[in-house]
Amino acid sequence: MKYSIFLLLVMTFTSCISTKSTIQNIDNSAVKPIVKNSMFLFTEYAEDGKYGFDADYPINIGLILERQEQQYLGYFFNGLEGKNGEKISFKKVDTCCPFPTKNNTMGAGTLSIYEYQFEGTNKKGVLYFNILEKGKILCPKGFKIKTN
Repeated sequence: MKYSIFLLLVMTFTSCISTKSTIQNIDNSAVKPIVKNSMFLFTEYAEDGKYGFDADYPINIGLILERQEQQYLGYFFNGLEGKNGEKISFKKVDTCCPFPTKNNTMGAGTLSIYEYQFEGTNKKGVLYFNILEKGKILCPKGFKIKTN
């Protein structure tokens, strides 16, 4: 009986994690942007409209510790503004999309979902972030690189 319960628990937990990552834009040679005045100094715009807006094309901020997530996401959003110079507010609203990774002791990670809103509007959107894998950190479509 105990063996059956143990086997059922193992199958339940392992079935939640995909054996193959669906993330398409991991680049282990990518270098994070320079941080100045608590913001990333972006140099490039994303050409792909899926970048950040699709779970298979998250913004790969990693490799950072979980306790550094808010700090690095602050750098990210502080380096951007709306198309007309609007300030951006943001907050973490969820996690999703388990994936396998060698970058933590559990062997798996999840994406963080952040909701953003441009100042002066009611329109909200979401971006997907990965703190366990590296990739080029770009300015997503619909945003502008802050110049100050």
